[in-house]
Amino acid sequence: MSTLSAFHLLSVLAAEMNMRKASERLFVSQPALSQRLQTIEAEWGTKLFIRSQKGLTLTPAGEMVIKFVNEVLEKEEKVKESISAMNSEVYGTLKIAVANIVSQNWLPKVLKKFVERYPHAKVSLVTGWSSEILRSMYEDHVHIGIVRGTPDWKGIKIPLFEDHLYLVDKEITSTEDVMKTERPFIQFKSDSNYYQEIQDWWHRQYQTMPKRTIVVDQIETCKQMAFNGIGYAILPAITLNGGEQDIFKIPLLDESGEPLKRDTSLIGYESAFKLKQVQAFVDLIKEHVVEDTNHGK
Repeated sequence: MSTLSAFHLLSVLAAEMNMRKASERLFVSQPALSQRLQTIEAEWGTKLFIRSQKGLTLTPAGEMVIKFVNEVLEKEEKVKESISAMNSEVYGTLKIAVANIVSQNWLPKVLKKFVERYPHAKVSLVTGWSSEILRSMYEDHVHIGIVRGTPDWKGIKIPLFEDHLYLVDKEITSTEDVMKTERPFIQFKSDSNYYQEIQDWWHRQYQTMPKRTIVVDQIETCKQMAFNGIGYAILPAITLNGGEQDIFKIPLLDESGEPLKRDTSLIGYESAFKLKQVQAFVDLIKEHVVEDTNHGK
């Protein structure tokens, strides 16, 4: 296992590209790390890193070695997971990729339950737009993903919940008031399908562009700007916890007069569900969804 230890050291160095930061992550002194690196480079018979005042730089040989090292470490992790799956306790690392809005507003309660119930399991969490979550799944970087919308997914797909979309403002009390105001429409960057849903609703409703628009990069920024009276926004119910003061929430309706909804689903490949830590997390999520439903959330 000394080889794996060396591989782990190289992986950390390549990730940090800084001797001080790498030594802190590895819990060793910089001189000890430097000496260990020299030994490893001697074993490979070539320089892997070039040092400078700005940090470390990989040599061409170093790039090849690090690629090989990371592939080996990834395979090692999968072997450990398979071994853990044979044990009765829930061990191993749960690798999940979650849409930003879900990770900020819904996931923390679920993860709290998971880490308390399964103290031996580890969690590796990646967040991003739903399109990025799908890419992580396709590239096999994570076990399961939680996405928004209705993605075309060929593996296992478990519906979790749906939430309505609302036009939110401190002054506007109906959709008819939107075209009368000079206040800006605050939008946040999102996946194209979510953006398209809002655009389709807007054009059905008004057949014209908003008079003024402010675009921000995060939904939380959009929410806080609307809550502070800067303008109006369209937000999903998941971001509205019921504690908003003096905020009007107008439900958006589709062409049939039904509330416009946003779906949230858990996706994964069948092979991942055979891992104990994954199945335990999925079971806990299902339990949490039932509890939320029973509480009327």
